[in-house]
Amino acid sequence: METTLRVLVGFGLTFLLVMLRLEAQRFGAAEYDEAIGGRASSPLRRLAWYVMGVVLVAAILVIHPSPSIDLFMGPGDRGLTILLGMAYALAGTGQALGFAYLYYRRLRLPDAASYPGALINAVATAFVDEAAFRGALLGFLVLVGIDPMISVVIQALVYTLATRTGAPGRDPYTFALALGIGLVGGWVTIQTGGFAASFFGHAVTRFAVFLTTGHAGHLAPRGGEREDIERRRRTPDGWRVVGPAEHARRDR
Repeated sequence: METTLRVLVGFGLTFLLVMLRLEAQRFGAAEYDEAIGGRASSPLRRLAWYVMGVVLVAAILVIHPSPSIDLFMGPGDRGLTILLGMAYALAGTGQALGFAYLYYRRLRLPDAASYPGALINAVATAFVDEAAFRGALLGFLVLVGIDPMISVVIQALVYTLATRTGAPGRDPYTFALALGIGLVGGWVTIQTGGFAASFFGHAVTRFAVFLTTGHAGHLAPRGGEREDIERRRRTPDGWRVVGPAEHARRDR
């Protein structure tokens, strides 16, 4: 009876983690960790989201009777974890580079001062996401008897919906990236028996996207980047601004 109760409480905490991910935009965390619409998100609100996520993950680890076995909330097989984690990270970095060259025709490197905050966001978001979706949620789906590969697809779809990347106005790339992270991370977790490899690959992928595009994930529309707006405001090359005094001299 006690074991069943602890499992049910763990499932309830998993549901809270999914709900917390749905509210990432409100906290300015995850892919919303940047100035959107001219307003920068509050560091304290972002920190609150990270802390709540970590606390909920820790609560599942403490309350559930066997989280590392039933819910994949452990490192998994050491050799496979290193191998697949590195492969995931390399693939994630490669797609970030490819997208940057296709979308911007260059690497859109962000300001160096933003690197520490972006690194914290990438690691914290990846940890919460992987523990919640590729760990707890995937584990519960497999635990109730759903085929592992079907479970991978289900949790990936739930994750993509929770990130709100399919909402109107979002770039299709962010939707495809979230779905890809869910599918690849889920498959890697099933293969290794833990979420460590998917966590590492996800964190590297998220940070690589930031380094190559200058965004945490919320891409601006084409022509809407700050340098594009500034370029349109500047006087075209070869043109000269004529002031009132020069107009008056010409009128004489």
